[in-house]
Amino acid sequence: MSGTFEGPAHAAGTVPGAGPPEVTERDHQRSVLAELRDYRAAFMAAGLAMAVVDHRGRVVRANDALGGLLGADPASLAGRSAADLLDLTSDRTTWRAYSEVLDGAGQGFRRTRRIKHADGRPLWAEVTVAPVTGSTTGAGRVLLSVADVSDRRELRERLRHLRIHDPVTRLPNRTLFFERLASALETPAGHGRIGLCYLDIDGFKAVNDTLGHGTGDRLLAAVAGRLTDCAEADGHPTDGRGSGGHLVARLGGDEFAILVEDSSGPRQLTDLARSVLAALQRPFDVGGHRLSVSASIGVVERASTGTSATALMQAADTTLYWAKADGRARWTLYDPERNASRMTRQALSSTLGPAVERGEFTLEYQPLVGMADEVVRGVEALVRWNHPRFGLLAPSRFVPIAEEDGTIVQLGRWVLRTACRQARRWQLEHPDEPALFISVNVAVRQVRDSDLVADVAEILAETGLEPGLLQLELTESAVMGSSGRPLRVLQALSDMGVRIAIDDFGTGYSNLAYLSRLPVSVLKLDGSFVRGFRYEDGAHPSPADETIVEAMVQLAHRLGLTVTAECVETSGQAERLRRIGCDTGQGWLYSRAVAPERIAELIGTRGVES
Repeated sequence: MSGTFEGPAHAAGTVPGAGPPEVTERDHQRSVLAELRDYRAAFMAAGLAMAVVDHRGRVVRANDALGGLLGADPASLAGRSAADLLDLTSDRTTWRAYSEVLDGAGQGFRRTRRIKHADGRPLWAEVTVAPVTGSTTGAGRVLLSVADVSDRRELRERLRHLRIHDPVTRLPNRTLFFERLASALETPAGHGRIGLCYLDIDGFKAVNDTLGHGTGDRLLAAVAGRLTDCAEADGHPTDGRGSGGHLVARLGGDEFAILVEDSSGPRQLTDLARSVLAALQRPFDVGGHRLSVSASIGVVERASTGTSATALMQAADTTLYWAKADGRARWTLYDPERNASRMTRQALSSTLGPAVERGEFTLEYQPLVGMADEVVRGVEALVRWNHPRFGLLAPSRFVPIAEEDGTIVQLGRWVLRTACRQARRWQLEHPDEPALFISVNVAVRQVRDSDLVADVAEILAETGLEPGLLQLELTESAVMGSSGRPLRVLQALSDMGVRIAIDDFGTGYSNLAYLSRLPVSVLKLDGSFVRGFRYEDGAHPSPADETIVEAMVQLAHRLGLTVTAECVETSGQAERLRRIGCDTGQGWLYSRAVAPERIAELIGTRGVES
């Protein structure tokens, strides 16, 4: 009985206490194949475009999504180079990373590439490359996944375009301009030179203020069009996207720039500026208005190497300032020497006031000699600046700056006090000789912007100098048309006993009418008339100059004025001036401007020599 029960049970594999039956090799293969079918089905049905690539970079299998993205039958992609299909060879970095993944040494990467549909339509795709390891697909395989990002890229490009372009003129704006400028300086083009026309519109503010910003914006757009035409006519088509050719940009307000990235030299830039100026001077028809404007243009051209965007723009800004200062409606080419002079001028301007306080100024004195007896009658005080950096500077280097920034009031007060003190010292040191008068130059700002009458009264009282020994020199332009306060100032000084002299007479307005109503005591004839008297060095005298001088001397004498001739350099000039009737002379024939000690030696002498 027992054998009967055990047989069937053993045969059926149902031995009590035994485990489940083992999986056979065939069952395992069936399972793997089923898994592969599932993977392939998922791969082919996936919405994300994908391809499996072998170690040589050839497509093993592509899914339907990739075929649709490229406009090709997925089966036709098998065997093709994935790098060619997806633009993985166009730059060295991407190709190197891809090759490392194929060789099993890379970790994968992601790139955005510009690929083409079968119909030639370009599109942007984000390509992810990843090695396939530990998979049943086999060793050395690579999985590529491709996502169409064209819409995202287009939106980003549109936003960038808005960010780097001006909405009014649609020209590149300041941001794009400086990007292009930096790029051009980092990678110089053919000639290795760069140029810039930097301009703003003369008269634009008036248009905005009177006709409104709407009309102003339409005018700016019209200006942009003409600038673009000028740049294109120069032989380099412009690209509003900011690549290639001359870049025309609006930098803000009514400021524009034309960047020439490959300049052939200054001539090209000045020709371009000339054409821009001519184009903008033609009337504009804007919103029913006929508008006339012009431009001031700063032109800079130089080698790209060794310059920077900051230096180029500083030069352009400086040159635009020169164009405006020279009268507007013009172009001006950058001049290193003029800029050096400007920088020196700025340095002088910033240190003028402190220099007066530090005692860096000194006075020299040039004799005023009687023409009849050649005896020193007085001296003119001439200020010098002992600059710690630039050395001894003549008045022409710093007085105009002082007049512009108002420092002339402080400096003029110091000169007046120092000169009066010195004149009084000579008087006390030479009591037996006639006292010398002291002549001091006064700027128009001293008359208008300071209490000159109070200053003079205070200094005369402080030094003890008699008012009749002080002569104040003013130019014709300073006294012409004097009325109101300036006239009252001059009159008060004259009433005090101070003499008023008109310097450089004959070169300004030469309106003789004011001589009858201004409290003038002395006329100083400009040296240009005296130079016409020369016989020496082969020069021929000018009869016209002699006639004019003689007429002015006679007129002055009839008005009770004395006459001083400036720039007397030769004995021949002195003789003719003496015969004409000039009262005193001043010039190198007698003496240059000298230190006060030398003047002390000349007091009471005759026949002065330098």
